[in-house]
Amino acid sequence: MCGRFTQSCSWEETAELFDLEEIPDDLPPRYNIAPTQSAAVVRNEDVRRLRMLRWGLIPSGALDPSVGNRLINARAETASVRPSFRDSFRARRCLVPVDGFFEWERLGRRRQPWLFRMRTGKPFALAGLFERWRPPRGISVPWLPEGGPSALVETFTILTTDANPVVAAVHDRMPVIVPPDAFDRWLGGGEVPLGPCPPEAMTAFRVSPVVNSPMNDDPRCVEPIVTRPRDHL
Repeated sequence: MCGRFTQSCSWEETAELFDLEEIPDDLPPRYNIAPTQSAAVVRNEDVRRLRMLRWGLIPSGALDPSVGNRLINARAETASVRPSFRDSFRARRCLVPVDGFFEWERLGRRRQPWLFRMRTGKPFALAGLFERWRPPRGISVPWLPEGGPSALVETFTILTTDANPVVAAVHDRMPVIVPPDAFDRWLGGGEVPLGPCPPEAMTAFRVSPVVNSPMNDDPRCVEPIVTRPRDHL
């Protein structure tokens, strides 16, 4: 699965990778993005644009927005046919720019976080789907600034696939990583391989348990606590 990720690289690097014409001036680096929080995604409008969406997809016909808390990931194997995701898979795809994602290793009662990155240290793209939802009349949504039925909520989910050997040492699932030469096909609704990325492209290391709390969002979350990475051998 993918339950936390980082957008801590420079936004200039992100703009270059995704061929963005503009990026917001006030985006801070993020070191521990958690479900229900807003994050930057890239989607096709007239050109590729960076937008802030809430993580946790709320299907357009949902009566209760809390369903989005459970839909932070979509299995790549079934997203095209599962009712919660199939419309988005067909018509509303996005890319999630990241420079790392976290998984947790179970050590008895303790959960040790690991950070997974590209060996290059550069940003990369996760396959995402997005949806638009309006609160039904009479439904109160406390976290909406507008709070009423006219509010439009845009949300997203991240596709997952079987883990490659680097991630499999910690977890059996990983996010789908879309290579740059497939960006146009994915955003345009075309066929893109949705399996694990080559393990030789990735590296991983243990990080501090401070990342376990979504309240912590600072460079401590990505500092390695070991010097030897867990790479694919």
